[in-house]
Amino acid sequence: MTTFRISEAAALLGVSPDTVRRWVDVGRLPARRDEHGHRMVAGADLAAFARSQIEAENGSGHSSARNRFRGIVTEVIKDAVMAQVEIAAGPYRVVSLMSRQAADELGLEVGVVAVAVIKSTNVVVEIPDHARTVSQ
Repeated sequence: MTTFRISEAAALLGVSPDTVRRWVDVGRLPARRDEHGHRMVAGADLAAFARSQIEAENGSGHSSARNRFRGIVTEVIKDAVMAQVEIAAGPYRVVSLMSRQAADELGLEVGVVAVAVIKSTNVVVEIPDHARTVSQ
């Protein structure tokens, strides 16, 4: 079974390690201690918790798109017809190309909070090299 240290779980959830410790302390996220006394979160428990967080955050509205990245607009480049908008969503960078009119109507400018909603029929899934060495 794959397990994660508190800091690894925090990085995957996009929160601080202290936040994960608080969730463990109040029983929101199950964890156990390893032979060295470090708190470890089972991969299945972390996945279930992450899913519950996503469902709670995306509870409003209806859409067929499931990939939502809430973040802050870090760059907007416009010409006469098109706009390129970059959003920093946690450790992720999402870039969208849209009409200038759409960007203007949405009021997109650096510092605005926005949600990138992505629906794709082509999603590439990779496993980082370090993930293969995690105890299973």
